[in-house]
Amino acid sequence: MTAQNANSTDFLELMDVGDARDATDERLEAIAFECLSSGLTDARVASVLNILGFSGDFPCFAIAGRTATTAAGARHQISKAVRDLGGGTCITGAHGNIVAAVILPEAAVTREVTGRPLPPPSSTEASPVCLGSLRHGADGASRSLRGALHTLTAASALTDIPHTLRAEDMLPERALLGDDDARRELVDAVYGSLVESGPDDPTLETVSTFLFSGGSLEATAKSLNVHPNTVRYRLKRAADTTGWDATDPREAYVLRTAISLGRMGL
Repeated sequence: MTAQNANSTDFLELMDVGDARDATDERLEAIAFECLSSGLTDARVASVLNILGFSGDFPCFAIAGRTATTAAGARHQISKAVRDLGGGTCITGAHGNIVAAVILPEAAVTREVTGRPLPPPSSTEASPVCLGSLRHGADGASRSLRGALHTLTAASALTDIPHTLRAEDMLPERALLGDDDARRELVDAVYGSLVESGPDDPTLETVSTFLFSGGSLEATAKSLNVHPNTVRYRLKRAADTTGWDATDPREAYVLRTAISLGRMGL
């Protein structure tokens, strides 16, 4: 065999090795995506994630959306967007025309910027790019991915669907869909903030009375036998504590759901 033929053979062998590695990575990525979207996060899944570059208690977020292009094309667009922003580590997958990804926030990679490459299914159909919350580790990756997917499903409950929709803005709808992460946040963070000062604190009673009386300051004040200004003060304090304002119709829905779940002990 001549030196030229030997070099050609070596090159072809290297190509075969590279193709085999690419195929293995694609299979591992598919396995990781299906596990995370199904809520599987045991040590075996963590090992697969480690091979793919998600090591230790890594930070991550997920995005999800419907696409008019092929799933493969949309996944390529997401991966390219991540690379163009200085990142390089992401897991993409698809269920029908729903494409999603779990991404490391590296360099300029952020939730809002990375979701832009996902085109809507049509120019007339409102379908948002849904952004999962920033989480850590394998369990966090699964929670963020499932949150983004649940948000995409829940978006149809809105009358005015924005182009970009954050998972934390859809807590009640996600909880109705059975998203445990949303339910925990409503109960632990929102309801928990209303009751953390103990049974003698009137915040929960004031917010609850206001919400279930149709948002009337006067009716709430009369029911509690206090001045309307006292109700205003307590509602403001509750908004500062929970991050949700009972006087805003949308945020009032979040508070009502949190109080209902909290009282039921769910």
